[in-house]
Amino acid sequence: MSATATSTPPPAAPKVAGGKGGRRRLSFPVILLILAGGLLALSAVRAITGAQDLTGAGQISASLSLAVPIGLAGLGGLWAERSGVVNIGLEGMMILGTFFGAWAGWQTSPWLGVLAGVLGGMFGGLLHAVATVTFGVDHIISGIAINILAVGITTYFAKLWFNSGEAATKGGSPKQSPPADSITSVTIPGLSDWLASIEKHHWFLVSDLAGILGGLVTNVSLLTIVAALLFVLTFWVLWKTTFGLRLRSCGENPIAAESLGVNVYTYKYVAVIVSGGLAGLGGAFLSLVTSHIYNEGQTGGRGYIGLAAMIFGNWRPGGLAMGAGLFGFSDALQLRNGGESVHALLLLLVVVLAGLAAWKFYRKSFLQAAVSAVISAVVLVWYLGTDTVPNEFVTATPYIVTLLVLSLSAQRLRMPKADGMRYRKGQGK
Repeated sequence: MSATATSTPPPAAPKVAGGKGGRRRLSFPVILLILAGGLLALSAVRAITGAQDLTGAGQISASLSLAVPIGLAGLGGLWAERSGVVNIGLEGMMILGTFFGAWAGWQTSPWLGVLAGVLGGMFGGLLHAVATVTFGVDHIISGIAINILAVGITTYFAKLWFNSGEAATKGGSPKQSPPADSITSVTIPGLSDWLASIEKHHWFLVSDLAGILGGLVTNVSLLTIVAALLFVLTFWVLWKTTFGLRLRSCGENPIAAESLGVNVYTYKYVAVIVSGGLAGLGGAFLSLVTSHIYNEGQTGGRGYIGLAAMIFGNWRPGGLAMGAGLFGFSDALQLRNGGESVHALLLLLVVVLAGLAAWKFYRKSFLQAAVSAVISAVVLVWYLGTDTVPNEFVTATPYIVTLLVLSLSAQRLRMPKADGMRYRKGQGK
């Protein structure tokens, strides 16, 4: 008998609700229909409330910039969890990416800073892999430990490297790095100006569409384009290659994968290290594109929001991108426009909740329909009785959106069956 044969096997994964295949995924035409309906609702809210910035190019550009680090963190979580490892340490890996990216970017060039940020995140991923894959530490405990460790490491080295010598003379401090050079941004000439002219007319739907497209083709960082390509590459690698099939099998049934000759340990290590690198890239984006400097506490919980975006996206790149865009939009809204635009979104929330109530009533879920209708009525009264929302609510908008989205999408989720379970080679014998 092998030394590991006496290990307690992981508990059996629960069956997916809704039959053998679980709930069907949304088809591409349905997703396009949902996006079109969302755009129509947003355009109507803009026309009714007069909050013109809701779909302006500036709002969309800021949303894209804020969505990229969230999306990269979520993409890192997707790689890890598809291999069966829960990565709650994304926040810490992002922190390492912000620090080492800013440090190397100031010392050398911003692109070398990007590389340093990726390597910093990969270091965090390696620690998580060693703890969870090799030593079988609980995934949540390991992730929290990495988050705490990352804060300690960056706080110590910030005081050591940024608070003296040349760094101090160029704006460094114990909580801030000197500024790094900017990464090149691109604009499509002609098209950007044409879309801006259409946006200024404030036509229903047409100007909204022009504003959204204008924000996507104006002053776009090259690193944003790299991030978009990484989403496409992730989909191709994980769903269109043999490597991806084997990696995903480690997250679904590692014992069966082992019986077919897959080295489960190797695939888990690769996935978690890539996960850390992607989170580190998201952190480097924050310190080299969003602000050009490292600031203590710069990530602001975006690693956790990235994890929420991944769950909202049902552990798939397309859904993750939509979730990251939604969270980036809400974050940009509260940063750029304050209470006025957030107040306008209350009307959109009324429409969404009313539509949800109608859908639940049609599906004969009468209790859920009643709850949605009551909340919709309360939000409508709030909207009609006020002209703005408290600053505390405005600041919390991204986190409130996170909770709402997860609660509304929870019934369609299907995580990898062996996600978070302890694996030991030979435990199926």
